[in-house]
Amino acid sequence: MRKLIPKFIFVTLSAVYCFLATVDGTTSLKTFIDSGLRLADFDMYMTYNSARILLKQPFKLWDDHAGKTHLASFNTSFLINVYRLRNDTTGEGLAFVIAPDLLLPPNSFGQFLGLTNSITDKSDSNKLVAVEFDTFKQYFDPDDNHVGIDLNSIKSIKTEYLTPHNITIAPIGAKFYNVWVDYDGLNMVIDVYIAEQATHNGATPPKPSSPILSADLNLRDYVNQQSYFGFSASTGNESQLNCVLRWNLTVHYLPSGKRLDIWQKILLGAGMAALALVGAAGFRCLFHRQMEASSKSNLLGRLKCLPGTPREFKFRDLKKATNGFDKKNKLGQGGFGVVYRGLLAKENMEIAVKWFSRESIKGQHDFLAELTIINRLRHKHLVKLLGWCHKNGKLLLVYEYMPNGSLDQHLFVGTNKEALEWNLRHKIVSGVASALHYLHNEYDQRVVHRDLKASNIMLDSEFNARLGDFGLARALDNEKTSYTEAEGVLGTIGYIAPECFLTGKATQLSDVYAFGAVLLEVVCGQRPGTKIAGFQFLVDWVWLLHRDGRLLEAVDTRLGDDYIAEEAERLLLLGLACSHPNANERPNAQAILQIISGTASMPTVPPFKPAFIWHAGGPVDMDSVNTRSITSSSFLSGWSPLESQRECVMIETSTLLV
Repeated sequence: MRKLIPKFIFVTLSAVYCFLATVDGTTSLKTFIDSGLRLADFDMYMTYNSARILLKQPFKLWDDHAGKTHLASFNTSFLINVYRLRNDTTGEGLAFVIAPDLLLPPNSFGQFLGLTNSITDKSDSNKLVAVEFDTFKQYFDPDDNHVGIDLNSIKSIKTEYLTPHNITIAPIGAKFYNVWVDYDGLNMVIDVYIAEQATHNGATPPKPSSPILSADLNLRDYVNQQSYFGFSASTGNESQLNCVLRWNLTVHYLPSGKRLDIWQKILLGAGMAALALVGAAGFRCLFHRQMEASSKSNLLGRLKCLPGTPREFKFRDLKKATNGFDKKNKLGQGGFGVVYRGLLAKENMEIAVKWFSRESIKGQHDFLAELTIINRLRHKHLVKLLGWCHKNGKLLLVYEYMPNGSLDQHLFVGTNKEALEWNLRHKIVSGVASALHYLHNEYDQRVVHRDLKASNIMLDSEFNARLGDFGLARALDNEKTSYTEAEGVLGTIGYIAPECFLTGKATQLSDVYAFGAVLLEVVCGQRPGTKIAGFQFLVDWVWLLHRDGRLLEAVDTRLGDDYIAEEAERLLLLGLACSHPNANERPNAQAILQIISGTASMPTVPPFKPAFIWHAGGPVDMDSVNTRSITSSSFLSGWSPLESQRECVMIETSTLLV
């Protein structure tokens, strides 16, 4: 942790995790979003069990250097709900845990909360820190309703009674509690805050001004350098559902000290003489310049080798065209860079200039990935690439300017603007479907876009759709059907297919899922993540209307009666079909194009939203939950309360890794 840590890791998971396990240690994950927790089909005798849910990506939490220990800081918040089965006596409880590994300790049921067992408890080798929410009084507990901080043992070093704070973790009749756990690595203090939330989908209450529990904590003494974040829970004589409904985690990232260690060795090996130090510094400077020159040469070489190399622009011309990249000319900003509007005066041509903003190596990768893909694509519904620029590490792409901006700017307008007309909405989705069909079926390689959303659909002067932003797009060899990103699943919440969070792979059918979100967005005039009528996602509300035979009530109310009912119904049903939780049930791009044009019949959509089913014989390999990549993600997103027990989703694995 060099001075201020500039790098952060964010994890956001949105679902409900109820910790259940059979006696043999096989863990079951049951996913709910129904605040009523429908229990008719559950095993009512879930006693003497324990389970863990952990992020499979470890985090570096401390580092020793030059006689000093540097500690990472972290902030996490989560929504919990503990439900008594049959209103009986409570079970044991749950805990937020920093664990040494991904293994569930054997015989960790009952008082051990899935954290330790009779052998490992209090052992110096049992490197863990936990914040426990205890609902059953053991002989060492103050009561059956407290929060505690556990260090290598289930016996808390510090606890706080919750009843005086009007908090009951496991009341008769479930309640929802937001919990914040903050660790300050500089001051070595851990703070815990708790506040009740009215309903599962209700507004998040403000974080209390004072912690309910605070303790001094040197992480170096109690956790492994590489440790895992997650939750654990257990039951004993009695059973209960210990549920985590939402989780956010931010870790202040400790960079590797390898580079510093290497230079230390170089300097020590060079001796203490000033001349040697100057020589080493000079060599380093020369080496750095040579590496920069080599990198530039390699990049330019790869650019020159691209088939049909587009035009190379001079940086000074682009700077002049954008008025020095003036903020007033800023069109938008994404994960890969900033887009500016510009005017090439000599040619009297408006352009859009994308400046890649990530650090050099990542930026070159992003730049080449997008350029390699878009340079070879030719379709009337794709944004046209005009050229590129590379100057002193600055990487820019130049596109044809779209005067009507992006689709989202017209769907989500202020009250002073008229709603986008129905005929234009239909025209736009038809164009996007045509572009998707080209990428999936007509180009000589399969191309997955991976970031299809309203803000990446540009509109020309006649409101023709132009699919843009190919920063995440990848071309697949003809024999391949999916693409796995080493960094994890990238994309935008509401558009990411649920299977991506389990497989870490992007496919044509995950593009179809995103297109389904766009369809519903266009027809309803609501964003995919809109909370509406108690639902977390737009698709669930539309599915409910479909079940009740009121599908057309989903149409954007700003349109009034100025739309074609048959077309609206067709697009809504197609949107639901594309949003099917199970990938193999979704239509392909060719079928989508035919359905929109009316040359194929409307798809058959079940009245209830099907459950997402994932068959896994071993541990779930959550490559998608790579916390170095995800800035905002949602695991198994899209489940909301339908009045049916079909919303219960179960994943069975021998070890559960989230």
